[in-house]
Amino acid sequence: TEAKALGIKMGEPYFKVERIVKENDVKIFSTNFALYGDISRRVMKTLKQFSPQMEIYSIDEAFLDLTSVKNENLLEHGYKIRKTVLKWTGIPTSIGIATTKTLSKAANYIAKKEKSGVIDLVNSKQIDKLLSEIKINDVWGVGRQLTKFYIRNGINTAYDLKKIHNGWIKKNTNVFGSRTAMELRGFPCVSLELHEEKRKSCCVSRSFGRKVTKLEELSEAITAHCLNAAEKIRLDKQTVKKINVFIRTSPFQNKKNYYANSKNIDLAIRNNDSIELVKQALIALKIIYRKGYKYQKAGIIFSGLKDINSYNKNLFSTISDENKREKLMKAIDYMNAKYGRHSLSIAQAGLKKMWSSKRQHYSKIDTACFRFLPTVRTV
Repeated sequence: TEAKALGIKMGEPYFKVERIVKENDVKIFSTNFALYGDISRRVMKTLKQFSPQMEIYSIDEAFLDLTSVKNENLLEHGYKIRKTVLKWTGIPTSIGIATTKTLSKAANYIAKKEKSGVIDLVNSKQIDKLLSEIKINDVWGVGRQLTKFYIRNGINTAYDLKKIHNGWIKKNTNVFGSRTAMELRGFPCVSLELHEEKRKSCCVSRSFGRKVTKLEELSEAITAHCLNAAEKIRLDKQTVKKINVFIRTSPFQNKKNYYANSKNIDLAIRNNDSIELVKQALIALKIIYRKGYKYQKAGIIFSGLKDINSYNKNLFSTISDENKREKLMKAIDYMNAKYGRHSLSIAQAGLKKMWSSKRQHYSKIDTACFRFLPTVRTV
């Protein structure tokens, strides 16, 4: 929030905001996905103590059903949740309480600016005043194009959208626009999604620590990404039908030197075998690779994911071969879970990984890695 207020946009490259960073003493941290994931799991586990009816909306957002809490106790309950999460995980939170998901998001938006960190719209007599402070582009469910349309028609705030006749909204937008307006009026239209759906696709990509030109290094990167993605889908007990490999140079350099391409590979037999998936991914990479370019990023997307029970056996392989591969994958996953990711890998992933992200400002506070845990000695 503080960085956004300074004008630093999400995903903006460092060189574009270097002056702002230096002038405002902004702290820089490299991405640490293992830490984020672990902290997120801890926060969600803590939240579930307050309501078993919970929807995990994203890595840092969740909706809780608080219908069991009396209206007059909601605000105090919100304070209790916030205090507990901070005490148990060290993570400060903002909490919005309302009768619909859209209103709770609006309340949460306001709560982020409040010292207390909690806003209750259920018992508030100033809902319209608060909604008038929320710009239309900050309303949950209102995208960029819809924002432009609303502004052209004089709808600039959440309150403006709330008071517009629903017939006009239905005629000029779509069912989602109508739902958003109804939710702002306090009528629930979007229910909690309590059953976490399995992923439909899996993407792993990273920017390189330096420019990469050789096919061998790109192959190492794609192999490493493929292994990470394969491990994730096996954990979810899923199989892959389609692989997409993509590479690109920096979008900020001269257009003449810019190159980006991708290739889809449809698998004849869906599977989750790392060795087979890497083999197919490297075939795709060789097709799109071009000499003479300085590549900045590469990635892989698995799509058409389905439950492992829908896995079709290969008519041209023996049951013995498939059982051996399955046992091999289980052994690899077991060793990597026990001794750390990439402890056991395949040779094509490389050892030195000179292409990997620099991560010069890597946070050493890592609850998911033993070597970063503080050592405590007793005398």
